[in-house]
Amino acid sequence: MNLTRTKSVEDILAHTAEPAADEATSTTRLRRRLGPFDLMGFGIGIVIGTGIFTLTGVAAKDSAGPGVVISFALAGFVSLLAALCYAELSSAVPTAGSAYTYAYATIGEIFAWIIGWDLILEFALGAAVVARGWSGYLAELVDSLPASLFGESATVNLGALGITLVLGVVAYVGIRESKWVTNVLVVVKVLVCLFVIVAGAFFVKASNWAPFIPGAEAPRESTSGLTQPLWQALVGVEPSVYGMAGVLSAAAIVFFSYTGFEAVANLGEETRNPKRDLPLGLLGTLLICTFLYVGVSAVLTGMVNYTDINEGAPISSAFEDVGLGWAATLVGIAALAGLTSVILVDLVAMGRIGFAMARDGLLPKGLAKVHPKHGTPSLITLFTVALVAVLAAFVPLTALAEMVSIGTLFAFTIVSLAVPVLRRTRPELPRPFRTPFSPVLPILSAVLCVALMGNLSIETWIRFAVWMALGLVLYFTYGARRGRLAQQEAQAQPASR
Repeated sequence: MNLTRTKSVEDILAHTAEPAADEATSTTRLRRRLGPFDLMGFGIGIVIGTGIFTLTGVAAKDSAGPGVVISFALAGFVSLLAALCYAELSSAVPTAGSAYTYAYATIGEIFAWIIGWDLILEFALGAAVVARGWSGYLAELVDSLPASLFGESATVNLGALGITLVLGVVAYVGIRESKWVTNVLVVVKVLVCLFVIVAGAFFVKASNWAPFIPGAEAPRESTSGLTQPLWQALVGVEPSVYGMAGVLSAAAIVFFSYTGFEAVANLGEETRNPKRDLPLGLLGTLLICTFLYVGVSAVLTGMVNYTDINEGAPISSAFEDVGLGWAATLVGIAALAGLTSVILVDLVAMGRIGFAMARDGLLPKGLAKVHPKHGTPSLITLFTVALVAVLAAFVPLTALAEMVSIGTLFAFTIVSLAVPVLRRTRPELPRPFRTPFSPVLPILSAVLCVALMGNLSIETWIRFAVWMALGLVLYFTYGARRGRLAQQEAQAQPASR
């Protein structure tokens, strides 16, 4: 059993090269219908969600104070480094599956499986968490909705279930329909974010930014044991909040706000000119989102002293405190739009990852069929929508939000390392976009990703290890023997004798 067998780049590209005459009838290839602004729409659609509307306040009040601005900038910088690596690989190998496919072409099948399994965790859990958040925001806006059906305490969260199924239909029907819905929602929430920055700037008090990085102090609640950040447990440092340690811990937490931009790379097979458009989509997404995050966090901590920030609805409460109650409703509408687009792009991305893995035989090949009319991976989309719907309806997942961060950082690490590996193994491969200062920048990206992972709690690492163990069991019992490369090797052995 050759666990490190790699799939040739030519084989990968052969799956995506589709003659125009065959486009309408192909059942194994996706259709190219997206441009650079569509990709930015998908990217911004999945990145700007709960992070900017709730996580900003939590990180500022509990970990970093006004220094949360630095935390967002650091998380954005790490994401940008990873995006540069994604840009090179996605423009050279434009296919569904992104990090999974890149790992398959560089470091081997078992690592590709681990990444694919990891990405399924990231997008499924992220979509379910956000769907429950969407239900909660809707209940706040519409007072008549019963908390027993739309609140976090609901036995069956009908709001989360309903929005998942509705958006699942959109994802199933087609990439163009998903694009239109996402772009409309993105325009709404970007305009509201700009409103928050511009209008909030008139109510900023410089005194609220002093000190910008509060002095380190012991946490109000115990963070020992499994809730302690991994690096603190390893080096024996006493847990603390605020100070630079708090800023770094907040960076690991708010990194959740940037998760998902790599979904743009999953759409490489559906991009009209991937060599140009994928780098523009990836880098444009990160630059716009980082600007909005830094701007909103700066205004929020300037409007309200960090010790008085409302963790549940920080931005809405800040405007209510300065007498602009109507703005709270506007922010609530933007939050709903933001969360809706996140769920939709999560569902689309999950379908593409599962499609790529099924096409390679690591999952049942029947899941790799493309709908003849809609041009979408219909069967795997139905499966992923059903999975997310069940999770969103029945499982309170807020405690697992850090799992999304660790899954994303792990994928970023592999993608960053794949750049110098592919440079060495396939130097002749055309690279329309080249990551600058390679291998230094990709290695720096990987190191910073691992450093942020070390700031996540021990219990998050344990959950992540359990999920990976389950994935390896599935791989060794199914994918390792039934994958396309394994079947090709088995067929070649008798001939070689």
